[in-house]
This record gives sequence, C-alpha cells and structure tokens, in this order.
Amino acid sequence: MSKQTELEDRKVGKDLYSYQKGAINQIFKLFEEAPDDYHLLYQLPTGGGKTVIFSEIVRQYLKHHNKKVLVMTHRIELCKQTSSVLTEFGVVNKIIDSKAKLDDQNQFSCFVAMVETLNNRLSDDKLDISDIGLVIIDEAHYNSFTKLFKFFSKSFVLGVTATPLSSSIELPMTDNYDELIVGESIESLIENGFLARANMFTYNVGLTSLVVGANGDYTVKSSEDLYTDNDMLSKLLGAYEERCKGKKTLIFNNGINTSLHVYDTFKRAGYPIAHLDNTNTRKERALILRWFKKTPDAILTSVSILTTGFDEPTVESIILNRATKSLTLYYQMIGRGSRILKNKKSFDVIDLGNNFHRFGPWGDNLDWQRIFKSPNYYLDSLLGDEELESNFKYEMPDELRAEFSNSKDLSFNVHETYVNSIRNGESSKVVLERSIAQHAKICVENSEDVYDALALAKMLGDDIDFRINRYTKCISKSTFNFVEWLKDDYRKKLNAYLRANFDEVYESIHGYAPKD
Repeated sequence: MSKQTELEDRKVGKDLYSYQKGAINQIFKLFEEAPDDYHLLYQLPTGGGKTVIFSEIVRQYLKHHNKKVLVMTHRIELCKQTSSVLTEFGVVNKIIDSKAKLDDQNQFSCFVAMVETLNNRLSDDKLDISDIGLVIIDEAHYNSFTKLFKFFSKSFVLGVTATPLSSSIELPMTDNYDELIVGESIESLIENGFLARANMFTYNVGLTSLVVGANGDYTVKSSEDLYTDNDMLSKLLGAYEERCKGKKTLIFNNGINTSLHVYDTFKRAGYPIAHLDNTNTRKERALILRWFKKTPDAILTSVSILTTGFDEPTVESIILNRATKSLTLYYQMIGRGSRILKNKKSFDVIDLGNNFHRFGPWGDNLDWQRIFKSPNYYLDSLLGDEELESNFKYEMPDELRAEFSNSKDLSFNVHETYVNSIRNGESSKVVLERSIAQHAKICVENSEDVYDALALAKMLGDDIDFRINRYTKCISKSTFNFVEWLKDDYRKKLNAYLRANFDEVYESIHGYAPKD
C-alpha cells in the first residue's frame, strides 16, 4: 500500500503510523523508568499527529493504570478538538469549561480543560485531582501552563509541542521539563508523504521602523504603521498576483487594522476575500471558515487566530504579511499549509517579513535538543534586522526580468560601492552616479531607441527604491522627506542621463551607433 493510500484509508483511533508507534513506545518506556513526578517534553512538527499520539497514550494509560488523566490546552477550540479525538479513540472524557457541572466528575477518568478555566476551578477547590496520574499539555511552549504545575507535584507531565522553545525568554522550557524527546523531522515527514513541501518566496522588506515589545516580539502598533502603508499593501497584492493568484490563500497579519486594510485592498482588486479576528462571534467564524473551505480561490486574512487548532488541507498558499521574532509562530503559520491531499504535494509561502532570512527554511534541520537546553544561545545567534537588511539583494520579478533579457547581470552592490568610494577619498554621491550609469546601461542594452530605454527606466521603481534605502543606511541619513526626495531626484537624473547619453552608451555596447 502506498503512503498516499495509507493516508487516505487511515481511520483515526485504530491505525497508527510507524513513527507514531515508535514515539508512544519511547514515551511509555520513560513512564515505567522515570519517577512519578517526571516532566517529559515531546516534539513533533505541525501535521505529524501530536493529538493522535497523545490520545493513544491516554487510551493505553487508562487501560493499564488505575489513575486518571488530565489534558490541558490553551484555547477552547483546542479543548473541543482534543475531546473529539479522544472520543474517537474510545476514551470517554469530560470538558471542564466555565459552565461545566462537576457533580459527575467521579464518573470520568479523563478530563480536558483550558488552562485559565482549570486554574480557576483548582483555586476554588472545585475539581478533585487527587488521583490524576498523567497530565498532558498541548502546545506546551505557552507559558500559561507553568502556574498550574504546583497542583500536580505527584503526576507524570507530558508536554507536546512542535517547537520546544518557550514563548518567554524569561521562562525557558528546560526549567520546567526534565527531558526532551525529538520526534520525526519535517523533512522526513515530507519525504515519506505525510506533509506537503513548502515552496518559499521571499520579498525583502525594510523592518528597521519596527519596535520590539516587552514580550520579545514586534509590537502591533509599529507593525500596523508599516504594513498599512500603501507601498506595503501594493507589494502584498503584487506578490499574491505573481505567486498565488487563483489559489486558496491564508494571510497572517500582526494587527486587526492591518488585516482590514488587506481585506479592502484585495476586495477593491476584485478578489474573493474574508477577514477573521478574535472579535468575530462563534457563528460568524463558522460561516467564514465554511465559505473558505468550499471556495477554491478563497483568500482569508486574519490575525494569528488560525495559527493553532485550524486544519484546512485545501490551503495552497500562505502569506506571512508580518515579521516575527518567534520561531514557534513562524513554524505555526507555515504549518497551516502543510496538510496533504491527493493532488497536493507542495504549497507556496510568501514571506513579507524577512522571516526566512531570520530563521532559515521551514523544515530546516534544527537542533531541537540544543535549542531546548540553551535557548538563549539560539536566540542570540539570530541576526538583527539591520544585519539582515545589509545582506539583502534586490531580485527582479520573473516577468520584469524578461524585459531585460539581453543583460546578464542586473545587480549593483550599493554597500560595496560606498565602502570603496570612502576608501578612495571620494564623495558618497558617486555611489548614486555609478548606480544611475549601471541602470542606464541595462536599459540601453534592451532598447532600440531612447524612448524604449525611458520606458524600461520607469519599470525600475522597486530596484531604485531598494538602492536608495541601502544608500541612506550607508550614510546614516534617512528622514522620510530626504529619502523621498532622493528617490524622486534619482528618477529624474536617470531619465536625463538616458536622453543625454543614449547614443554613446548604445555604441559602447554594440560597437556601432543606433539607427536613426
């Protein structure tokens, strides 16, 4: 039987894949060998079946141990999903939410609870946890769970996560867990047909205006200021049209206002799009997700709400319309597109937040053991935004590149030219003069006359803006008005250069003068 057939025929609660069985055996071995209060962390990529694995663990545990099990999640949606999968595995369970009556708790051996609700119930002494032998924590990288550990000092704790890196630098996971078991890698799951492969497309974005907040990630306010800018919205729409047009697409933003701007931009362009955030009612959310599921070219713009507990295999494209310093969030967002289907072996990812440059490819061979044991070492090794942007190179879109097909090399290294000019005692202005000359050359190389060249020069707007931004960083002068003036002045000087020097440049390239 092929992997694909196995995936399609598999029935939850009955059949397990070999890597899942291996993980369960490894975990139960530690159950038997470790102390009763041992804290074990298990890592498995999004889409690898963490809920299936721990549901089977619960089933087997209850069969062989005369103690109860508690499963904790951080969101109510995950509570319901987890309860449903446990039921499929034959585990009768009770959801402990704010409305749940607890007068029948003695009839259940398994409870599923959201962390905040559980904390309130335990603080009020409303739930009997005296015989809880196993505590399972889903999405264990969230720190909200740690305050509950004091209630389970005699229980075996199993945390499961795709990324064993705490959501807070101040509370590393190694402080709360004794050991990490690393599950199947993303690359292995892809090669064996369990996950779809991500095709990454990056668009360089200047992020130096972003502010890092107390939680270690970029603030919503600074993100909103950048990503609601008309240039960024145009870049987003252009990236979608270049790579994802007609494909079912999820767009992740950092802020409700940004998502609403995205909605308006795509709506005006005539694309089928819906917006979703945590202010939508349960009914509204259900209607939107139902529409998204059944509409082949649907676009859904949201604010982090779909990073966990949302599985829609028909998603073909993910757009990261935000920057993040969270490795976990990076993996969660991309993971929403990794579910496979019969005719889906890969999916597209558009990165508009330099996240690829910061964290590397999704599915890269990360050393999770080292990250778990020394999270600060990993976090300190990540490049800052200034350093990331100093390595950027403008890449012309394929459609535009075809207009310059006669030119072998379109690149111009602003930083290198600046450094050399300073070493030679020249004014920094020569950087822009040489850049204009190079731009003029590639325009002439692909033109029959000056009018063709001027038309091509108009198409170089993104490259011109990129070079000006690199230049202003070199000279450490980047007020908004100054940068805008430079961009406008550059365009005027490029046009003037082409009008004055077209014949001369043309002859130097071809060895003969252009025809009249």
